[in-house]
Amino acid sequence: MVESGDPEIWGSYGQFKGYTQPRLNPKLVRRFDREFLGITGCTPDMAVLDVGCGTGLFLFYLVEKGFRDVLGIDRDPDLESYIPSDIKDKVRLIDVWRFLESGAEGRRFDCIVMHDVLEHFNFEDGRRLLAALSPVLKPGGRILIKVPNAGSPWGAKYQYGDITHKTAYTPSSMRQIAFASGLVCVGCHGSEEGSPMRRVLDRALHAVLSRMLMTPPELWSANFFARLERPNQ
Repeated sequence: MVESGDPEIWGSYGQFKGYTQPRLNPKLVRRFDREFLGITGCTPDMAVLDVGCGTGLFLFYLVEKGFRDVLGIDRDPDLESYIPSDIKDKVRLIDVWRFLESGAEGRRFDCIVMHDVLEHFNFEDGRRLLAALSPVLKPGGRILIKVPNAGSPWGAKYQYGDITHKTAYTPSSMRQIAFASGLVCVGCHGSEEGSPMRRVLDRALHAVLSRMLMTPPELWSANFFARLERPNQ
């Protein structure tokens, strides 16, 4: 993340987010399985970069799944005391621009993940970031992005629940910024939360609403994932 703007807001960000040491549970593992492995098709022999890794929850999941070549970056120094000791060697507390300008430690990745990151950049910086990440992808690599869904009536809670969010995305505008960055958005997927029963009820309700409305959203979920790739790879 880029901490631009009011230093008082960013100085209290950790307190606002309520940083705690990450803990995996079966529900979270199933969700990551669905929303990471299911969308990207990644396997444990692949290298993964987590941009905006926070306290390391997703990195912790990757290690538990057998991924060994993983790296997380985040520029918030307040995270230092919350990152578990067994993954600290896989985290760099560094600004993403400095990390990329220094050559990304000479590494290349099969997958770059950005959970709840891109919305913190304005459109111009977001496009610049995606373009700068593209060269550190291996051939056939992919970028997985999760953002609030501004195309859904349920997305405002997430987009406007954090005043550091600068850009709102829909699946359509995600395809636009991917194209402007020299990438291709090969698919957008809804982020489903809650129990299996609740997810079934959500789908049923949204199916009814889609039949009733003249202009239903492309995706109803409050957040969505986008998988980006370089063209012709």
